[in-house]
Amino acid sequence: VQLQASGGGLVQAGGSLRLSCAASRRSFNSYYMAWFRQAPGKEREFVAALKWSGGNTYYTNSVKGRFTISRDTAKNTVFLQMHSLQPEDTAVYYCAAGERIIVSSVTSPRSYDYWGQGTQVTVSS
Repeated sequence: VQLQASGGGLVQAGGSLRLSCAASRRSFNSYYMAWFRQAPGKEREFVAALKWSGGNTYYTNSVKGRFTISRDTAKNTVFLQMHSLQPEDTAVYYCAAGERIIVSSVTSPRSYDYWGQGTQVTVSS
Protein backbone atom coordinates (compact mmCIF):
# COMPACT_ATOMS: atom_id res chain seq x y z
CA VAL A 1 0.00 0.00 0.00
CA GLN A 2 1.36 3.38 -0.98
CA LEU A 3 -0.14 6.61 0.30
CA GLN A 4 0.49 9.99 -1.28
CA ALA A 5 -0.55 13.03 0.73
CA SER A 6 -0.98 16.48 -0.76
CA GLY A 7 -2.77 19.76 -0.27
CA GLY A 8 -0.77 21.39 2.48
CA GLY A 9 0.32 24.99 2.40
CA LEU A 10 0.45 28.33 4.14
CA VAL A 11 -2.83 29.87 5.21
CA GLN A 12 -3.87 32.68 7.52
CA ALA A 13 -5.73 31.99 10.73
CA GLY A 14 -9.39 31.39 10.01
CA GLY A 15 -8.65 30.00 6.58
CA SER A 16 -9.30 26.59 5.06
CA LEU A 17 -7.35 23.82 3.38
CA ARG A 18 -8.24 20.42 2.02
CA LEU A 19 -5.73 17.63 2.28
CA SER A 20 -5.86 14.61 0.00
CA CYS A 21 -4.38 11.15 0.41
CA ALA A 22 -4.31 8.99 -2.70
CA ALA A 23 -3.95 5.28 -2.02
CA SER A 24 -2.55 2.67 -4.35
CA ARG A 25 -4.50 -0.31 -3.10
CA ARG A 26 -7.70 -1.17 -4.95
CA SER A 27 -9.76 -2.38 -2.00
CA PHE A 28 -9.67 -0.97 1.51
CA ASN A 29 -12.86 -2.52 2.83
CA SER A 30 -11.24 -3.84 6.00
CA TYR A 31 -9.12 -0.75 6.55
CA TYR A 32 -9.28 2.33 8.67
CA MET A 33 -7.86 5.47 7.13
CA ALA A 34 -6.60 8.25 9.34
CA TRP A 35 -4.87 11.58 9.52
CA PHE A 36 -2.22 12.34 12.10
CA ARG A 37 -0.11 15.43 12.58
CA GLN A 38 3.21 16.22 14.13
CA ALA A 39 4.40 19.65 15.19
CA PRO A 40 8.10 20.40 15.79
CA GLY A 41 9.24 18.93 19.09
CA LYS A 42 5.95 17.14 19.69
CA GLU A 43 4.74 13.58 19.34
CA ARG A 44 2.62 12.47 16.44
CA GLU A 45 -1.01 13.26 17.25
CA PHE A 46 -4.23 11.67 16.04
CA VAL A 47 -6.50 14.01 14.09
CA ALA A 48 -9.28 12.01 12.42
CA ALA A 49 -10.15 8.57 11.12
CA LEU A 50 -12.81 6.68 9.27
CA LYS A 51 -13.53 3.12 8.26
CA TRP A 52 -13.23 2.74 4.53
CA SER A 53 -16.32 0.55 4.25
CA GLY A 54 -18.46 3.26 5.85
CA GLY A 55 -19.80 4.11 9.26
CA ASN A 56 -18.41 6.18 12.05
CA THR A 57 -15.82 8.89 11.88
CA TYR A 58 -13.50 9.82 14.72
CA TYR A 59 -11.93 13.14 15.62
CA THR A 60 -9.66 14.49 18.27
CA ASN A 61 -11.50 17.02 20.41
CA SER A 62 -9.52 20.03 19.23
CA VAL A 63 -10.68 19.65 15.62
CA LYS A 64 -14.30 18.62 16.11
CA GLY A 65 -16.62 20.96 14.24
CA ARG A 66 -13.74 22.34 12.15
CA PHE A 67 -12.29 19.33 10.32
CA THR A 68 -14.10 16.70 8.27
CA ILE A 69 -12.65 13.41 7.08
CA SER A 70 -14.20 11.76 4.04
CA ARG A 71 -13.33 9.37 1.25
CA ASP A 72 -13.97 8.91 -2.44
CA THR A 73 -14.07 5.18 -3.08
CA ALA A 74 -13.93 5.59 -6.85
CA LYS A 75 -10.67 7.53 -6.58
CA ASN A 76 -9.21 5.61 -3.61
CA THR A 77 -8.68 8.94 -1.93
CA VAL A 78 -9.19 10.18 1.61
CA PHE A 79 -9.71 13.85 2.32
CA LEU A 80 -9.33 16.08 5.33
CA GLN A 81 -11.28 19.31 4.95
CA MET A 82 -10.03 21.85 7.45
CA HIS A 83 -11.84 25.06 8.32
CA SER A 84 -11.21 27.80 10.88
CA LEU A 85 -7.55 26.92 10.97
CA GLN A 86 -5.53 28.21 13.89
CA PRO A 87 -1.77 28.59 14.45
CA GLU A 88 -1.86 25.57 16.75
CA ASP A 89 -2.93 23.46 13.76
CA THR A 90 0.49 24.04 12.22
CA ALA A 91 2.16 20.67 11.71
CA VAL A 92 3.15 18.07 9.18
CA TYR A 93 0.04 16.08 8.40
CA TYR A 94 0.31 12.38 7.63
CA CYS A 95 -2.26 10.00 6.23
CA ALA A 96 -2.21 6.42 7.42
CA ALA A 97 -3.91 3.12 6.71
CA GLY A 98 -4.39 0.13 8.96
CA GLU A 99 -6.29 -3.11 8.61
CA ARG A 100 -8.77 -4.57 11.09
CA ILE A 101 -8.17 -1.98 13.78
CA ILE A 102 -10.30 -2.28 16.89
CA VAL A 103 -12.23 0.88 17.65
CA SER A 104 -10.46 1.51 20.94
CA SER A 105 -7.14 1.70 19.07
CA VAL A 106 -8.19 3.97 16.22
CA THR A 107 -6.32 6.92 17.69
CA SER A 108 -3.01 5.10 18.19
CA PRO A 109 -0.29 5.52 15.55
CA ARG A 110 0.83 1.97 16.31
CA SER A 111 -2.41 0.64 14.83
CA TYR A 112 -1.49 1.80 11.35
CA ASP A 113 0.86 -0.08 9.05
CA TYR A 114 1.10 2.29 6.12
CA TRP A 115 2.00 5.97 6.11
CA GLY A 116 2.17 8.72 3.56
CA GLN A 117 5.11 11.07 3.31
CA GLY A 118 3.46 14.01 5.07
CA THR A 119 2.34 17.42 3.91
CA GLN A 120 3.15 20.66 5.72
CA VAL A 121 0.33 22.86 6.99
CA THR A 122 1.36 26.27 8.30
CA VAL A 123 -1.19 28.66 9.79
CA SER A 124 -0.05 32.22 10.35
CA SER A 125 -1.60 34.46 12.99
